[in-house]
Order: sequence, then C-alpha cells, then structure tokens
Amino acid sequence: MRIVSEEEGSPDKDAVHDYPRPQLRRAGWTDLCGTWAFAHDDEDLGIERRWSSTGAFDRRIQVPYPPESSLSRVHDSGFHPRVWYARRFDCSCPAGHRALLHFGAVDYRSSVWVNGKLVAQNEGGHVPFVADITETLEDGEHLLVVRAEDDPADLTQPRGKQYWEEKPGIIYYHRTTGIWQPVWIEIVPRLHVTDVRWTPDLDSFGVQLALRLSAPAPKGARVSVRLQAGGKLLAEDICLVQGDELRRTIQFDRQLAWAGRRELQWSPSNPNLIEAEIEVFSPDAMTTDRVSSYFGLRSVAVRDGRFHLNGSPIFLRMVLAQNYWPESHLAAPSGDALRQEVELARELGFNGVRIHQKIEDPRFLYWCDRLGLMVWAEAPSGFVFDERLAERLSGEWVRAVKRDYSHPSIIAWVPHNESWGVPNLDVCPRQLAFVRALYNLTKALDGSRPVLGNDGWSHAVGDILGVHDYAGSGDLLRERYGDRAAIERTFAETRPHHFPLLAHGHSLGDEPVVISEFGGLSLRPSGDEDWFGYAQFHSPDDLEAAYEELVSALLDSTALAGFCYTQLTDTEQETNGLLTADRKPKVPLERIRAITTRPARAIPPEVMMALLRADAARKRTSLQEP
Repeated sequence: MRIVSEEEGSPDKDAVHDYPRPQLRRAGWTDLCGTWAFAHDDEDLGIERRWSSTGAFDRRIQVPYPPESSLSRVHDSGFHPRVWYARRFDCSCPAGHRALLHFGAVDYRSSVWVNGKLVAQNEGGHVPFVADITETLEDGEHLLVVRAEDDPADLTQPRGKQYWEEKPGIIYYHRTTGIWQPVWIEIVPRLHVTDVRWTPDLDSFGVQLALRLSAPAPKGARVSVRLQAGGKLLAEDICLVQGDELRRTIQFDRQLAWAGRRELQWSPSNPNLIEAEIEVFSPDAMTTDRVSSYFGLRSVAVRDGRFHLNGSPIFLRMVLAQNYWPESHLAAPSGDALRQEVELARELGFNGVRIHQKIEDPRFLYWCDRLGLMVWAEAPSGFVFDERLAERLSGEWVRAVKRDYSHPSIIAWVPHNESWGVPNLDVCPRQLAFVRALYNLTKALDGSRPVLGNDGWSHAVGDILGVHDYAGSGDLLRERYGDRAAIERTFAETRPHHFPLLAHGHSLGDEPVVISEFGGLSLRPSGDEDWFGYAQFHSPDDLEAAYEELVSALLDSTALAGFCYTQLTDTEQETNGLLTADRKPKVPLERIRAITTRPARAIPPEVMMALLRADAARKRTSLQEP
C-alpha cells in the first residue's frame, strides 16, 4: 500500500497528475493499488460460499490492470464473467471524520465489502463510485473484497470496443474485466466538499461555481474561494452557505483581467489553468474542509459553419485515440503513459483528440488540460438496442458528463458513434427517439458545449456533423468536401460508408462539418500476423505520401471545420496508427507534424475578416474597459 503524504498531495502542479481525481484534491490519500488476492468464479459460487467474508483467494493480481492483460500477471483472456479481488489495508479515522473508499472504474457490475459488510454496489464500467466505509472499520487490519461481473455475451452493456468473442477480431479488442482504474482512500471531515463544477464566463472574465457539500451546512457556515494564475491573485470570495449546495458567480480583478486577458485564456497554444483553493468554515471559523481544484477560462461555440474557441474560428486537427495499451488494455500502464499519449499527439501536430469508445481516466484529461489538447469525449457503445441499453447508456453517460464537466480541454460530447446500439434509427422510432433524447439530455446537463447526436452518419440531431469517410484518394475527398456546394451534393447523394449521412427528416443546416474519421492507412506487417487497415503500404515513405495527400485535400477545403485522422496508434490487429502499439513512430514525427500543421484554407480571408469584426463588436458590447 502506498500512503501519499500531505506534502506529496499538495496542490503544486507537478503533483496534481498523481492524484486520481485531479479537479478535487485534498492533502493526503492512500493508494490501494498493487498486489491483491484474486479468483475466477466461473460457476458463480462465491456469494454462496461467502467469499466476501474470507477473501482467501490463491491467485495474485496487480491492480488496476485487468486480468486479461499481461501487466496484471494473471494474463487470462478466456471467458470469466465473474472475478473476485481481496486485500488487507490499514486505515484509522479520527472522530468527526469519514473514511471514503474510491474506485476509478470497475467493469462492469461490482459489489464491495469491507470486513464482511456490503458497502457499495455499482453498475457502469467506465465511471467512478465511492463508499463511506467509516462504520465498518474495526481495530487492526481491514479486509476489502470486490466482486466484479462482466458478461462478455451481453451486448446491451456499454462495452465500447471490447469484443464479445474470445479473441479480438475486425476492429474489436480484448476485454477489460474488473478493476482498471485506481482504488484509493481519503479521510475527510464530516462536512466536506463532494463536487465542484466550474463554468467559465469569458465575456465577463469570471466563473460560475457550483459546489456541493456532504450534508446541509450549519447556520453561519462559510465558504472561501481563492483563484490564482501565474502566482497572481485573480479573485478572493467568501460567503455564507445554506443547505448542501452553493452557487456563486466570481468576478476576476478587473484591472488584472483586462491587462492579461489573452494570457488568462485557455487554448491549445496557451493552456493556462486557473488554480482554485476552496475552504469550508464552521460557524466558529474553524476549517472543516480544504480542497484544491482548477479550471480554464475559455468558451466554445459553433456558428456560421465553424467551430469557435474563445470567440475566434479554429480549425480542428484531431486524431482518433483508442488509448489502449497491449500490456494493460484500457488501463494505462502508468501515469507517465497518460502524459506521453498527450505529448505524442501534440508532437504530431494535432490540436485535439477524439477519445474513441472509452470514458478516459481523469488523469489523461488533466494532461490534456495542462498541455493543451482539445478533446471530443465519447461514450462506449452497446450493440443491441432495447430498454436495458437505453437505461444503462443513459445512466453511465450522465455520470461521465457530470464527472468531466469542468475540464477545459473537453470541447464536445459524443454520446453515439456510427449508430452502434441504434443500427435502425432511420426506421425504428424508438431508436431515433433515444438518439434525440440523449442529445437533449446532454444539452440539459451542459449547455456550454456542442453535442454530436450520432457521429459518422445518419445525423438526426447535433450541433456538429461528423462524417466518417475512408476515401482512398485526395481527389475524391476534394470532390466531396472541397467547398460548400460539394458538401451539399455529398450529403444529398453520397453514402461514404454505405449509410445516408442524414437521417430521415433531418436536413443540412449551417452546422460545422468535420471529417471525424478518415485515413486508416497501414504499413502491412511482415509474415502472417493479423492486421486491419483501410489502405496498405509497404514503406514509410509511401505511407507518408498517402497521409499528405489525404490531409492536404481536407486542408484545401473552404467549407470544412476540421478533421480527425484514424488513428494515433496501432491497436491489437488494427495496424493503421501513425505510431506502433508500443508508441514508436512509423514516419519521423517532424515529417508528420509538418503535414498536419500546414495552414488550412477552410476560412476565406473575406469571411475571416467578417467573423473577426463581428466578434470584436460583440466583445465591445459585453466588456466595459476599466
């Protein structure tokens, strides 16, 4: 067990990335990752035999790596729908405090016992949950037991690209069963902060804070907030809190904000983060809780067929990120691997990633925030539609949006991809209703970001139209997307992936159009190993030339708002990454970067000037100079 000291847990930016929940940090936490006892339960006898009270399992596993992976040291990819974990740990909880046991993600359905007492049950394999274990603690060591159930044959379960067959195939991968994100404990005051949500207001240079407490605050309790950037105090606010929720608009120092307005904004070229310190005081002015957080001052919007960041058009140069590692599957092999993934995408010249079929570890999003990489956040899909899929996907997606709302790097939400789980939405009213409902639910939860109803094709609703088109030549891409007239013809007449781009009853408006999947170029492996790609090449030079041809065609368009190349890394048999599975470049990074960052022609000069003039006029009316 690793106990992180108060000094290590302090909110300096170099320590934040280690914390499993970077946007709500406290000094001091206990890491429960490491060696656990482990057992398969193929006959489903564990409950009957009271394994929850004994935890006497013969095998060992390294948490948080899934048992299918090599880093787990179990490395068994067969069908094992039920698994058990156990470990002993030390924990003392002072009077007036609570002990909280956190799980980053357990796939898919889980039950948790401490000292033989059930403390939590959870469904949803990509989202966190927490258990208050204070009342179960006894003298001496404590026994923690976890049961995870992950039925590989259940296709109504949001599973993303985890294959329902025993071996990976086509574009699907080995499964990730059980614990695959950090497990940790923190000791908190009885009255403590449970949730912090930041909504930046770029026009007024302020931020809206929504804060929740663990219980209604006593009369006279106060909350203090300090906001800093670059060592300078931007705002300090203290107010009374009533009930268990505080909503507050905090304005920055006007002189400081005006002088450094551009430096304060978050963007890929200037990923400035504003650090926050929050304290909760009891009526007698004693601190009951202290947490650290951060946010980015930025706005995102779509209008006039463009994507806008901080009021100005920006061309999206994204790459599809599976964030899957051969030795650990969906789990990152280390915290450093998460940072490296972001750094590699940036070194290749991309300003964004589309995280594909995965709700990513918050530590990855931290590095996107810190290093400046925009993110499309996507839900893992199920594959067979019924009321169970609708309920499961909706429930997990709501929790994901809530968890990740405050990350400035996230610029769009994608609840559906390529009609997975809703394959007949053109002819099935229930499936169409579900796509529209999840779009509207996402907009209700977060009105500050665009939402893609169904990325790829069959667009029934959405603020951005994402098109998946694996055309093999630049000429064909120019023919389809070179200008607005070409896009209108394509949406009316062409089916790039055998599906109509517009669902029945939906028409093309002024939504930005992004080619959100294209490319898929492969270096053909030697020998007889399995592989998959949309086009194959025998040399790095040929691969580079094909990449340049396709990317240049999209950059030459006067009507597209961006692109997303498939993909960042090889993943299992999908060998169409710019990098190999062990993150080695197939073409020198600087050569790919030169192609990716070539100036785009997407916004003609006269249109750009009109947009800039309109934006400047809007800002003059909303901001009073000091």
